[in-house]
Amino acid sequence: MLRLTASVDASREPGLADLLRDVDGVRRVLRQPDESASRAQTVFVADVEPAAADRLIAAIDEMGISIDDYVLARIDVVAPQRTHFTGHRSTDGLAWVEVMGQARANSWPLARYLALINVAAVIGAIGVIVSSSILVIGAMAVSPDLLPICATCVGIVGGRRTLALRAFVTLTVGLGLVVVTAAVLSLLLKWAGVLPDGFTVEQSSLHTLAHTDYSTVLVALAAGVAAMLSFETGASAAVGVAISVTTIPASAYLGVAIGGGGIDEALGALVVLLVNVGLLILAGTLTLLAQRILPNRSGAPV
Repeated sequence: MLRLTASVDASREPGLADLLRDVDGVRRVLRQPDESASRAQTVFVADVEPAAADRLIAAIDEMGISIDDYVLARIDVVAPQRTHFTGHRSTDGLAWVEVMGQARANSWPLARYLALINVAAVIGAIGVIVSSSILVIGAMAVSPDLLPICATCVGIVGGRRTLALRAFVTLTVGLGLVVVTAAVLSLLLKWAGVLPDGFTVEQSSLHTLAHTDYSTVLVALAAGVAAMLSFETGASAAVGVAISVTTIPASAYLGVAIGGGGIDEALGALVVLLVNVGLLILAGTLTLLAQRILPNRSGAPV
């Protein structure tokens, strides 16, 4: 369920009141004076079903209400829960305006994103060097690459070329940073004598990261579907490790191959990485596109 809070002046008060009354899926409308405003303002609070959110926000924008005067937030419904089982209406679902907002926020290469990517690169590189699957899994858990992947899909489906390009550049910068960091770390370890002169990445038991087969395709497609569904429901933190299995290990392996030795393996890891990223975006885009085209349970288009 979504919660709309809007503050408007007297000239727009009747129009917004009529809009909230007429849009199907808007309920429990509350109107009261805005005590915090310097001039006469009225606050409207209403519960909005996800299927109605896009129509409502579009109508509010057409009224000329500033984006600074309203906010749409998701709330957790504790009771009653019968709407989840009847099949007639749902308090949960996909609101395009919400997904688009998340995509915009996660399409930039923010400092926290770059910091986490660097941490994932160090952990992943060490995992490859010492043949530790646990460390590679740890790198996958830290990596935030799921967010720009999903933002890219949202930009493609929504026809927002700038958003899609910006998110894809953010993803590319992040994965490129993993490769560079892993390569530099491997070179430093080799220079310090921690790695023997004859070390090559083929000595790692994780050498399968540089080989593409049918499992690579199937896992990437499944991960793309999971990525988009988790992005929509706010479960990206829990599912991110499953998505990063297709990106971070191959990126770290590629970096270690470049810095530690094994150019043939580097080319194989690069192919795995490119295939995985392409299939992730394809599966995520198709998943979101299907949700926009198919009707939801309330019979209204998403």
